[in-house]
Amino acid sequence: MDREGLFATTELPTGVTIKSPRELEFMRQAGRVVGQTVSTLIKLIQPGMRTRELDDAARQEIQRLGAKPAFLGYRGFPATICTSLNEEIVHGIPGERVIRQGDLVKLDVGAIVGRFYADSAVTVAVGEVSLDGQHLLEATRTALELGIRAAREGARVGDIGAAVQAFAEGQGYGVVREYVGHGIGRALHEDPQVPNYGPAGRGLLLRRGMAIAIEPMLNRGTWRTRQLEDGWTVVTADGALSAHFEHTIVIMEGESEVLTRRSEEGN
Repeated sequence: MDREGLFATTELPTGVTIKSPRELEFMRQAGRVVGQTVSTLIKLIQPGMRTRELDDAARQEIQRLGAKPAFLGYRGFPATICTSLNEEIVHGIPGERVIRQGDLVKLDVGAIVGRFYADSAVTVAVGEVSLDGQHLLEATRTALELGIRAAREGARVGDIGAAVQAFAEGQGYGVVREYVGHGIGRALHEDPQVPNYGPAGRGLLLRRGMAIAIEPMLNRGTWRTRQLEDGWTVVTADGALSAHFEHTIVIMEGESEVLTRRSEEGN
């Protein structure tokens, strides 16, 4: 392939883009930065920390690795990462809140390399958490893996949501509707939207070279949510626990490639 072709994005009539080989290399680099940063934060987190300490550590690590934070300043977001505790689902703003023994802490991290983005989230159990909390965490992690397995060339976007929903609701959890996965690449959020619910066999056809972020959010109670007065933090409507996991992937022939996989997760 010529040099121009290496950098050329193919845009489909739907507005969804197929990434070029060179673009995917930038996204792989961004994915490695995100994965390493998440690993660093998981090792650092402990009772008594303030969430801003995690934010400071994330910013230092992303910059040390030669990347830029993806979230800082995005639509006015004031921090490098999102830190959401317990009943908070997503978009929590790091600050003076102290992390306690037994908390479920959601860490959402994004990075930019060469103008290309990667995005990932994990839920961390701080010390010993309740049995309910541990089950929710493991179920959400499994739901993500099932969604990734469903994301194959020739499948439909609806197949991802159907896989997540069938498993999650089978475990008795609510699947958040208002916030969904998304395309990713030259922007943090691109088409298509990737819901964690809905019928199989529907939606956009997945093609090789598409990059998407799959991110199930499961609640211990209702799937309904509300936003706090800070304009960012989203919590469960009933105050129940929530968990969130996310990976950036690329559709390939056969199994999809996970760009944000951490070394401790294996392949």
